[in-house]
Amino acid sequence: MKKHVLWILLGVLLVGSLAGALALSGCQREAQNPAGNGSAPDFCVLDENGNEVRLSDFAGKPVVINFWATWCGYCVKEMPDFNKAAAENPDVVFLMVNATDGVHETKEKAMAYVREQGFDFDVYFDTASDASKAYGITGYPTTIFINADGDVVSKKVGMISYSALQAGIESIQGE
Repeated sequence: MKKHVLWILLGVLLVGSLAGALALSGCQREAQNPAGNGSAPDFCVLDENGNEVRLSDFAGKPVVINFWATWCGYCVKEMPDFNKAAAENPDVVFLMVNATDGVHETKEKAMAYVREQGFDFDVYFDTASDASKAYGITGYPTTIFINADGDVVSKKVGMISYSALQAGIESIQGE
């Protein structure tokens, strides 16, 4: 009986240590808003090649952030609209942030879907949930519109229509 309890404790310690190591790997959060000129919290995700990419890398540009996953039916339905909008609005940065937890969603699964569909936008992987935590994401899809000044203009939880997507884009583009 005591051996069984020791094995359970050892397993709990091992899982806890692994979770801690995963949390420390990859992107490290610096400041919520290093530029200090807006309300959009900074975050770090990984690109397809494993390079760190931060929201602050796109300072001075309007940004659309879409949080999505392949297992999310509404996410999958709205992806063609995001691909079209990204092609029609080259002055806007589209950060298509995948909810990559390594279990329900993997980088490989997400990239296979994007390639299969022929989407042209870049995909970013939120492997440490840094972006999701920064924006309090509780449901997918969620879309955030940020103007060039770094201010969050609007947030839409749930599937967004093409017309609503375009209206959101117009709201963050300068005069």
